[in-house]
Amino acid sequence: MTDTEETQSAANTTSITSTTPNDKDAAKICVLLNATGNVPIIKKRTWTVDPNKTVSWIQKFIHKYLKLDQNEQIFLYVNQTFAPAPDQIIKNLYDCHGTNGKLVLYYCKNQAWG
Repeated sequence: MTDTEETQSAANTTSITSTTPNDKDAAKICVLLNATGNVPIIKKRTWTVDPNKTVSWIQKFIHKYLKLDQNEQIFLYVNQTFAPAPDQIIKNLYDCHGTNGKLVLYYCKNQAWG
């Protein structure tokens, strides 16, 4: 086996082991939730989320977790810069804006950035 073939073989082995079906968390995306403004703080800031979930799913999750009134809204922002569309997929956001293995989302009850 040549050096190139060994390198390719090692790369293929790594990709196969990292996506094994037994490791459910490997397929999930780490999301860091930061409070901003006048919203209650979630004590557990880091969550693993299915990459196929949408932004609106996370908004509903935060709303339910904080036990907010039905008339209160939650706004999400990526890296304090823009508000993603509610139908945006988490994997797409992570691929474009993920840093240090995490997708950083800021949540608040009123519009802040974007």
